[in-house]
Amino acid sequence: MKQQMIWLDGKFVDWDEANVHILTHSLHYGLSAFEGIRCYEGQGRSTIFRLADHVDRLFESAHITMLTIPYSKQDVCDAIIETIRVNELASCYIRPLVFIGHGEMGLYPGNNPIRVAVAVWPWGTYLGEDALTQGIRAKISSFTRHHVNVSMTRAKISGYYVNSILAKCEAKKSGYEESILLDPEGYVAEGTGENIFIVSKGRLKTTPLTSILEGITRNSVIQLAEEKSIPIIEERFTRDALYVADEVFLTGTAAEVTPVREIDDRRIGNGKRGPITSTLQQAFFDIVNDKDPNHARWLTPI
Repeated sequence: MKQQMIWLDGKFVDWDEANVHILTHSLHYGLSAFEGIRCYEGQGRSTIFRLADHVDRLFESAHITMLTIPYSKQDVCDAIIETIRVNELASCYIRPLVFIGHGEMGLYPGNNPIRVAVAVWPWGTYLGEDALTQGIRAKISSFTRHHVNVSMTRAKISGYYVNSILAKCEAKKSGYEESILLDPEGYVAEGTGENIFIVSKGRLKTTPLTSILEGITRNSVIQLAEEKSIPIIEERFTRDALYVADEVFLTGTAAEVTPVREIDDRRIGNGKRGPITSTLQQAFFDIVNDKDPNHARWLTPI
């Protein structure tokens, strides 16, 4: 994982020297905003998938939680591009982070500095090498997803992911690759770091944006489904709808488009990647691998 340089507060720092004080406010209290972005090696060049949209969401997360980023959106975009170049990576995962530095302690951060970092590293298939073709096994978590009046679910905030860590560890210790969380009313919400889709009788369905993070891969898949005339609806559904679905798949920057073959020891559909999942997955990878000129607007060349 170790690379050469990390962009930190406007300058490049050696990987091993990109350190923070032990009293960094965000380390103690969890208030920081971050993004997950991917750069892909395509047809003779490397491109970042939906860079501007990811940076927009980073700034939205910061705004929601009253973190004032001391750089412009263009500054952050440029920093991301330059960090990939400096580390000489053809493809990678990208992690921008906005956090509160050290100074005042206690819950109110006062005038502590708002700091920004960008790190990049190679990262393959998130849920396992065979996940994209064979699908994964998942379980319904005993942990509930955030209520909209407990945390602001439209923001991608580090501290919110304690919920995901607990659910992920529970699933892994039980022999599954991923966990699916329900919302406080018992409806399906999302995975630990992914949005969720089901296919039933030829129709695609995904959870609405009432209490989940608006995933950029989710948004991409919805647009691709519409372009391919696949009926799609945003609607709440229950866990038993998952069990009887013809297909289930997860979307996210890390997970990309990953089929789910089994949930709670119940086979989903035929127990393998279904035709609609395959169609959308292929369309997604054609775009990120620079094979689809119709979606070139989603790619930022390095």
